[in-house]
Amino acid sequence: MNETTVIYNGVSVNKITVDALVVGTGAAGYNAALRLDDYGVKDVAIVTEGINMGTSRNTGSDKQTYYKMNLCADYPDSPRAMAEDFFNGKCVDGDIAYAEAALSVMSFLHLCELGVEFPVNRYGEYVGYKTDHDPRARATSVGPLTSKMMTECLEKEVNKRNIKIYDKLQIVEFIKNGDTCVGVLCLNKTSSGENDRFVLFNSKNTVLATGGPAGIYSNTVYPIGHHGATGVAFEAGVKGKNLTEWQYGLASTNPRWNVSGTYMQVLPRFVSVDENGNEYEFLNDYFDDIGTCLSKIFRKGYEWPFDCKKVLNGSSIIDLLVFRENVMKGRRVYLDFRKNPYGLDELPYDALDNEAREYLENAHACFGTPLARLQFMNMPAYDLYLSKGVDLEKEMLEIALCAQHNNGGLDIDMWWQTNVPNLFACGEVAGSHGVYRPGGSALNAGQVGSTRCAQYISKHGENDKADTKIFDQVAENAVIKHLKLTGEILGDSDNVLELTNKYQKLMDEVAGPIRNASRFDEAMGEFGNAFYDFEKAVSVGKENRLWLAYRLRDALLAEMMYITAMKTYISAGGKSRGSAIYTSENGTAPDKMEDVFRFELDDGALNDKVFEITFNAPDSMGGGARPVRPLPEGGGFFENVWRDYRETKNIY
Repeated sequence: MNETTVIYNGVSVNKITVDALVVGTGAAGYNAALRLDDYGVKDVAIVTEGINMGTSRNTGSDKQTYYKMNLCADYPDSPRAMAEDFFNGKCVDGDIAYAEAALSVMSFLHLCELGVEFPVNRYGEYVGYKTDHDPRARATSVGPLTSKMMTECLEKEVNKRNIKIYDKLQIVEFIKNGDTCVGVLCLNKTSSGENDRFVLFNSKNTVLATGGPAGIYSNTVYPIGHHGATGVAFEAGVKGKNLTEWQYGLASTNPRWNVSGTYMQVLPRFVSVDENGNEYEFLNDYFDDIGTCLSKIFRKGYEWPFDCKKVLNGSSIIDLLVFRENVMKGRRVYLDFRKNPYGLDELPYDALDNEAREYLENAHACFGTPLARLQFMNMPAYDLYLSKGVDLEKEMLEIALCAQHNNGGLDIDMWWQTNVPNLFACGEVAGSHGVYRPGGSALNAGQVGSTRCAQYISKHGENDKADTKIFDQVAENAVIKHLKLTGEILGDSDNVLELTNKYQKLMDEVAGPIRNASRFDEAMGEFGNAFYDFEKAVSVGKENRLWLAYRLRDALLAEMMYITAMKTYISAGGKSRGSAIYTSENGTAPDKMEDVFRFELDDGALNDKVFEITFNAPDSMGGGARPVRPLPEGGGFFENVWRDYRETKNIY
């Protein structure tokens, strides 16, 4: 590792040269650094906006799930079977699905060895349970903060090995020599002026592990300290893949947390409040039958993700009703655990469907208020909110239908390398999933993807020697460009948060779980005007707020790319699928709902297609569909595999 100073137009810029750079300090980023070190790449550094920021460390749910191959009892399982389940999620590349399955056990046991205490029985088996879209009880958990515990154990090992972490640096541009990534330019979030405003990293290989594009929506369950850097990658020419495919679900907004599992199964009251303080128990107005209403609420506990297939006759109608109250009527929506729905002292448990009634009976929870049931069934779920400053015994919990996970992301090959050579992506920023995915598979994907990156870099990285002279030349244009930009947006006024909120809410209205194609062009115009005329549209009043401007710039480009992906999808005949409804005049609306909620379900015609989108600088973007890469056969004759392994480690 070598640190020097370069001068551009009289401005000093710190430059750090490394063999491999990891961007991000979540579970995927830390694992990438550790695996690079394991495989012999010793000159590794990590750069991050904030060590304690990010989704891995700051989010969870009722029982946050890690998905791995089954290792317990008599459930039959294999890499092939697991890969098939991933592949059947629609629009999934087969080689990626197979790699995620094949490295599942290795990645899981690595976490166990680092101290993540996944539960075992007396015989040492790692027990499991079924999660959504899971046929084989592959799921496991260490509680609501599983990813946090993973991150902390991985970080402890990184520190033990003295892998250098550069904190408070925000990536603003990938430096390229021709088509190849040779490093990054970062904004110093603690800078005092031009001479320490930017930091350069000259790296032979770069691994991006910055999570999903959390900054593009207002209604989001991503933690406040998570923004993402997807837009920066798009600007460098990295293709977007399956950008249309998200997972949305009900979550509290302060704190940001999924209200899944027991929070729904105790049957809380849903309340909306208008600008005058008037309360509406709006579910009561929609459902004619109390038993049906309560049963739908109960099912939201384990059918948490919004699913357009579960709208007309299923539990996702609850999500749609919350969206209508919140986004369309402009009301704030709450869960009230202090009172039973319908103003009842006791609920008519006999009116529930068999599944809900039997669950509550078996839990001995057919009594009292939602709060009493929550504290009896799952006291840690109550304590979690209390630890975050919300006492469900004294106040209602504000919720919304929120963006939770992007199943799409950056296009990657089977080694998690993007189409830009020497630039890799792992974790949520990588587009390894399709329309559906088993719950918890994202945590597995982050560990597998970061391992695959490291394996490839360790095998091929020796051919990517840093050329300091060439780097200094290609980096100069980027530094000068961003010095000019920051000089223009720094001033006396400050509108960056106002604009950020404006464009996030526009995405909620137009391109969230309910997508109104008639407004796509309008939204694209607004985003484009701000992005392409950024130095005139945006202003910040202080040096220490420049990072907010770059966060907005990244989000604007991502918002344009995501809407372009949606336009491309519907122009190819795509309809509502997964966690998104595309409104259609020819569709069917749920009973008692406005025509704006009419939609047609996808017929599966595009299940074997992946939609790719590219930002074509300076002012256009576009893409189209390609066939999914097929699911490999796997396996192989041992002697042949062994011979190839001795020669190449089968990394090619």
